[in-house]
Amino acid sequence: MDEQQLFTIIAEELGLSWNQIKNTVGLLDEENTVPFIARYRKEVTGSLDEEQIRAVWERIRYLRNLEERKQTVLKSIEEQGKLTAELEAQIRAATKLQDVEDLYLPYKPKRRTRATIAREKGLEPLAQMIISQEQDERTLEQVVALFIDVEKGVETIDDALSGARDIVAEMISDDAQVRKVIREHSQQKGVITSEARNPEDVAEYQIYAQFAESLKTIPAYRILAINRGERENYLRVTVDVPVADMIAEIQRIHPSNPQSIFADELKTAIDDAYLRLIAPAIERELRNMMSESADEHAIAIFARNLRALLMTPPLKGHNILGIDPGYRTGCKAAAIDATGKYLEGVTIYPHPPQNQITEAKETIKRLIEKNNIAVVSIGNGTASRETEKMVAELIGELDRSVYYTLVNEAGASVYSASPIAKKEFPELEASMRGNISIARRLLDPLSELVKIDPKSIGVGLYQHDVNQTRLSEALDQVVESAVNLVGVDLNTSSSSLLQYVAGVNTRVAENIVKYREENGSFTSREELKNIKGLGSNAFTQAAGFLRVRESENFLDSTAVHPESYSAVLKLMQTLGLSLTQVTENGKLLRQRLAKDSRSLDEFASLIGCGKETLVDIVDSLEKPNRDPRDEMPPIILRSDVLSIDDLKEGMVLKGTVRNVVDFGAFVDIGVKQDGLVHLSRMAKRYVKNPLDVVSVGDIVEVKVISIDKERGRIALSMVLD
Repeated sequence: MDEQQLFTIIAEELGLSWNQIKNTVGLLDEENTVPFIARYRKEVTGSLDEEQIRAVWERIRYLRNLEERKQTVLKSIEEQGKLTAELEAQIRAATKLQDVEDLYLPYKPKRRTRATIAREKGLEPLAQMIISQEQDERTLEQVVALFIDVEKGVETIDDALSGARDIVAEMISDDAQVRKVIREHSQQKGVITSEARNPEDVAEYQIYAQFAESLKTIPAYRILAINRGERENYLRVTVDVPVADMIAEIQRIHPSNPQSIFADELKTAIDDAYLRLIAPAIERELRNMMSESADEHAIAIFARNLRALLMTPPLKGHNILGIDPGYRTGCKAAAIDATGKYLEGVTIYPHPPQNQITEAKETIKRLIEKNNIAVVSIGNGTASRETEKMVAELIGELDRSVYYTLVNEAGASVYSASPIAKKEFPELEASMRGNISIARRLLDPLSELVKIDPKSIGVGLYQHDVNQTRLSEALDQVVESAVNLVGVDLNTSSSSLLQYVAGVNTRVAENIVKYREENGSFTSREELKNIKGLGSNAFTQAAGFLRVRESENFLDSTAVHPESYSAVLKLMQTLGLSLTQVTENGKLLRQRLAKDSRSLDEFASLIGCGKETLVDIVDSLEKPNRDPRDEMPPIILRSDVLSIDDLKEGMVLKGTVRNVVDFGAFVDIGVKQDGLVHLSRMAKRYVKNPLDVVSVGDIVEVKVISIDKERGRIALSMVLD
């Protein structure tokens, strides 16, 4: 297929126009980034969002790889002298890689098989008689006797028939139609089963010690759990299908002729083909397909959870005390100011074995008062609830308003030992750097979390079991999307944050920081062109996402792209406005446009840009400092603490969603254990996917429906009445 046909396929699949696909692929081929295309090329793509653009990119890559594979396969078969017009047409028409591989299977170079050995013994003509179900007036023995050749190792009639059946079995196994039918029927009728290898030792896999579920209905998290149990050697896993049904399907494709002397031989060969060759291969395929599908599902959940976490609203304008809780090694506490600057830090020992709670309180009180702390940020790991209780008690003893909250501390230890942390705080020990990160995660989650490998942030499901390359790719896309959506201050951002800006790589990000250190703050976007390694295309990609608040040109501090500056000035002239007036009153531009009799299309044509760009310009100038994170649910700040003993069934509380998984959501309601809102308790309606209802960081109202103090489990419901 040519590119035009590929565009047609994608357009039909995604419900988009052919031109949208063509134009989007063209932009991607020119190495434009997804955030740039989504934000600044709306006229070209028809206003496709990032998700749609990535879907187009994934499909065109798949289809191009498919076409490349087709050419390789066709060339291989042609070199063997076996390419027919019919086979070539089938291969060229295939839309799935699996279909191409099925068609190629009979011609694919194989290792030495039983069928290969039988062919070397001259038994292929006999095999052809069996599979074609030839009729013959002679007896089976008379025909087969002609193929006995002692020198080749065919000494008896049974030897000849056995070898011929091996060839027939392989021919049937290599039949693309047979493979497709058996694969489809196995998917429909198959059941995945697992059993304990040792019933006395199943670790956490008790639920899967005797387990069976249809391939059609088994959820992704169970597949991942079963795979892990198998990998850790606790479980034995198989895919069971109705064998008789599968063999009947093959017999329908390769029917035996009751009048043929070879009828029984074909049936025997079919049984052997299925049991020895097809069934094991299809089971491997199905397991791989299920695992890949489960991986993609788990990665999608992780990605959505990560995005929600990155988009948590920053707690601006407050000095914060970060505490990294611990028992034996103590709790590390660090104070930062409203810009994230480290002020001072200490280690306290309020918990066993030291139990220096009075001294710890005094130290925390001193830090709060000396550094004008407004909020205490507590990591949610080991000893977090005990630390929370201590902080809540202390807050009750203060004569000023101080609040606390728990933050996700996953990855703090990874950050503390990283080169980034060492460069930021060379004078501090690794153990002290982690609590600075915990404080900064409250101050500006996005800026802090980009310093950590996304896989270490811990808001996923079986994240260490899925395809790590695919996971990294998906999570990097999420971080890139979030960073560019929010925008980046060119003069204050770290290289860790800058490297996710569209068009900026790690080396260029470091060069930007180096340039700042040597030349002082940037005074315009245009100055970016002085950065080593940042060419004209990279500048085009990055400029709109980088803000220069110190610039004399107000537009440099907005989301308006430099390529649209002339359009903005023409718009101002047309409406009789100055940029200063719009700077002082962001609503003025929209008001003037509303009063004018000309349409947006006319204005866009007049100033030399598209209508979509004009709309974005107006939005950007109306709210130049808009932070999309401000629209997210605010962080819950607490001043008291609950224990599981304080809970009662029927109690209604507010909580923060900490993690979302296939079977529900874990919600922090201020006690030691997060409560679980099961899928069935998320809404009055049927909920298939929890992410349709909640995201990480959401503030939700929940009702306590059961409490298991012994196991520390709390069941919650979002259905309150």
